[in-house]
Amino acid sequence: MARKKRKVPAMNATSSADIAFMLLIFFLITTSMDTDKGLARRLPPPVPKDQKNNDQVDVNKRNLVVVLINSSNQILFNGEPTDIKQLKDKVKEFIDNPYNDANKPEKVEEDVEFFGKVMTAKKHVISLQNDRGTEYQAYISVQNELAKAYNELRDDISRKKFGKAFADLEEEQQKAVQQIYPQKISEAEPKNYGDKK
Repeated sequence: MARKKRKVPAMNATSSADIAFMLLIFFLITTSMDTDKGLARRLPPPVPKDQKNNDQVDVNKRNLVVVLINSSNQILFNGEPTDIKQLKDKVKEFIDNPYNDANKPEKVEEDVEFFGKVMTAKKHVISLQNDRGTEYQAYISVQNELAKAYNELRDDISRKKFGKAFADLEEEQQKAVQQIYPQKISEAEPKNYGDKK
């Protein structure tokens, strides 16, 4: 009597594909994705063709402060050595010019929504310059201090007028506060100021 050969069951290929697909989805969902990090900056609009070059734009000397980071990561505020811990307060005092100092930015009277006629700091410019040898972390630290100066000035006036922080204001209120303290940071291309190459 001949024995019947038992058939070996074949593996169902469809279920293998389903399992692979499910594993792929599982790993995509559970894997953490790195988010891009950087500095939030709004770029200026394109320069009209008939406008002068940046080199030819006139800025009153009292309205300009130069923050330089040299190749040794030292900070110079208008040529004066400054510690990173002092930078924010110096920048705030420069922008706000509370005592209308003749060596600090001119104040301009403007009609600002919610505030009426107020003196604004719209003429100031902070020129941020760095050496090619400046460490990236030093540059970012200075950027952060400049941003903190603007944030604190905006928060102070927001709390006085609206009783809450700048970030908690409605969009129209934020625009009004930004009109009083516009962020004006000019970032120059790195140059070789120091000895490091």
